[in-house]
Amino acid sequence: MPDEKLTITPKWPRIRGEDGYKVFSIRIKEETVAGIEDISAKTGHTRNALIGAMLEYALRNYEIVDK
Repeated sequence: MPDEKLTITPKWPRIRGEDGYKVFSIRIKEETVAGIEDISAKTGHTRNALIGAMLEYALRNYEIVDK
């Protein structure tokens, strides 16, 4: 077994967006930010993680209603 080599593939440079995530900016109300920051402080989760979880939940649970 001494002839076996450990193969390690380079991690960098990574192509932007290669991890399945996309970065973009949004405008939200200050009170919404405050609410997210409050949850972040209480739970230890980052704002980014919370926003992602909230958006995923909304996408799984939304309903379109005709007027």
